[in-house]
Amino acid sequence: MKRTLLAVLGILFSVLSFAQKDSITSRKPAVKIDLSNRPADHFMIQYGADSWTGRPDSVRTGGFSRHFNFYFMLDKPFQTNPKFSVAFGAGIGSSNIFFNNTRVDIKSNTTKLPFTNVDSTDHFNKFKVTTIYLEVPVELRYYTNPADPNKSWKMALGMKVGTLLKSYTKGKNLENKSGASIYGPGYIVKESDKRFFNGTMLALTGRIGYSFISLDAGYQFNGVLKEGVGPSMNKFSIGLTFSGL
Repeated sequence: MKRTLLAVLGILFSVLSFAQKDSITSRKPAVKIDLSNRPADHFMIQYGADSWTGRPDSVRTGGFSRHFNFYFMLDKPFQTNPKFSVAFGAGIGSSNIFFNNTRVDIKSNTTKLPFTNVDSTDHFNKFKVTTIYLEVPVELRYYTNPADPNKSWKMALGMKVGTLLKSYTKGKNLENKSGASIYGPGYIVKESDKRFFNGTMLALTGRIGYSFISLDAGYQFNGVLKEGVGPSMNKFSIGLTFSGL
């Protein structure tokens, strides 16, 4: 993991150095661009699909697993080339992974997180695992029209680091093995425990789009679970970013 992180940091440093050198060597007589009041994606909302990659057959996810993230960002354009900027900020990222007739017992006293098949016993009609992280994203951004990003193609490559705030399971509508509701569709059980989940989240991010909307993707390259407590799985995300201000 350390080698991967160093490689990513090396790529970002190389891109930054290239952008600065290119702007210096190819600089024309300056045409001053007023960036003082530009809406430079200081606020971002992200929504889309999540999945755990590398999961074994016992981890039976199903339905529309999804994320919802929001961030407040600062954007610092390069003085030598205002088409490039570095952005950083903070926000909250949440991930909801849904399961198909599988109980994830995060309150278990065992050393490994149990993923139990409940096809032939009482089970919840809907069951999910939710993790919530406080996140710090960093992006290297490129705008084709830096003076007005709302009328610009934009690209961003970056990373985000997160610290786990909460993880919990939520089961809704307990059914018997025949599919009949036991307590009614409004019955909900929530259990909360952070013991099995990685307390630190490290992810690579990228997005491309036009104006206030972008297609984004992210890959958590350290494990979803702590080492040794369950399968080695990583989170992959794809969705839409709505940005502005």
